[in-house]
Amino acid sequence: MTIPVNSVRRGRSRSRGRPVLTAREIDVLSLLARDCPYAEVARRLGISLNTVISHIKNSYRKLAVHSGAAAVARAADLGLLRRDDGKSPAR
Repeated sequence: MTIPVNSVRRGRSRSRGRPVLTAREIDVLSLLARDCPYAEVARRLGISLNTVISHIKNSYRKLAVHSGAAAVARAADLGLLRRDDGKSPAR
């Protein structure tokens, strides 16, 4: 069985051209936005440091950025970050 190339999602939603981040990638970026070091992000989320780094790399790729500050800024501009109370962003 083959999957048509145009049906494969490549980090962008079809409806708005907006990056599609996983809930965990949003969790990681939200903590980075609060100046948490990678090790603290790992501890708070109960994941390994390597997993944090993987989420960050995936976020950079999806957001088309090359730094943590740029990723946080882009995610904030898109309304993707969780609010300080830990709740999902308003849609």
